[in-house]
Amino acid sequence: MARLVLPGEPDRRLFSPPTRHAAAADDRLSADAALRSMSTGTALLWRGSYPAARHLLDAVNRRIPPPPPDDYPRYRADRARRARLLSLLYVPLDPGHVVPLRRAPDVRAACTAVYGPLDTAAAVPLRELLGVLGAAEWRRRGVAVPALGARIHPHYGVFAPVRQEYVDLVAEAPLPGTDLAFDIGTGTGVLTAVLAHRGVARVVATDTDPRAIACATDNLARLGFAGRTEVVPADLFPRGRAPLVVANPPWLPGRPRGPLDHAVYDPGSRMLRGFLDRARRHLTPHGEAWLVLSDLAEHLGLRTRAELLGWIAAAGLRVVDRTEATPRHPRALDSTDPLHRARAAEVTSLWRLSP
Repeated sequence: MARLVLPGEPDRRLFSPPTRHAAAADDRLSADAALRSMSTGTALLWRGSYPAARHLLDAVNRRIPPPPPDDYPRYRADRARRARLLSLLYVPLDPGHVVPLRRAPDVRAACTAVYGPLDTAAAVPLRELLGVLGAAEWRRRGVAVPALGARIHPHYGVFAPVRQEYVDLVAEAPLPGTDLAFDIGTGTGVLTAVLAHRGVARVVATDTDPRAIACATDNLARLGFAGRTEVVPADLFPRGRAPLVVANPPWLPGRPRGPLDHAVYDPGSRMLRGFLDRARRHLTPHGEAWLVLSDLAEHLGLRTRAELLGWIAAAGLRVVDRTEATPRHPRALDSTDPLHRARAAEVTSLWRLSP
């Protein structure tokens, strides 16, 4: 048994519950035996070939029984349990972010961008490493945004605008003014870029995540909007008032369990309700607050339309207009998956609100 030291911060634990020890494993280990070890909380430090580690991870995942259909809470619990189990398969990292396994890819640039320099031997969950490599490819290639006629380059841990119906809604709604706009929770900066592209003279974007702030700043500079935009760290609103404030908050009430979950899950609808409750204080007299929101939570029984309308009214806002878009899902939806079934009926709306 050996202690695992992860890159970036000594003894950092990426997933809960943590494990203190690891058993060596190689190509001779069966998926059934690996699952038995992982189920007891034992981490596996891989010493075989890199392709065999990937194959084992897939095989273990297939052996974990799925939750029953039509049970979204158990679906989420299953996803969290899978993440904990699958994250117990570790691969070693030598100084400089070199994976010392046969047929391993070159991960140095991708890992350095996420973890920073590595001066000592370490280990990282293979599942996490695959996410880092995937994020590096997204960042290199970017995501085409037709509303911009350009590409947005997401950084690791920042939600990529793959589904763009919400972007199109913001690109097409009538602007209440073009002097100033606030983009709340900017993420990659895609909505800030859309507003600047539409001719808004100055856009102030906010976020609480340093990775999002760096990502948005990078994208806006790439697109030539640095002089007309500003990205600032703030919990929701910047100082002052604007004719337009825009927010695309996480669409589902719930507790985030991973880095990207923060773009999907909003504990207690905190961001949604905070945006509504504080919007009047940051609007000019004839300004509008644009709330971009999916009704996915309604289909899953996590929030009702009456609750949303009640929060809007309680915030002293009225609905000026609402435009809808049906999502264009990039992959086929699984009818046995409760989340996918809800997505089949999903509608995304832009609510134009005014005091």
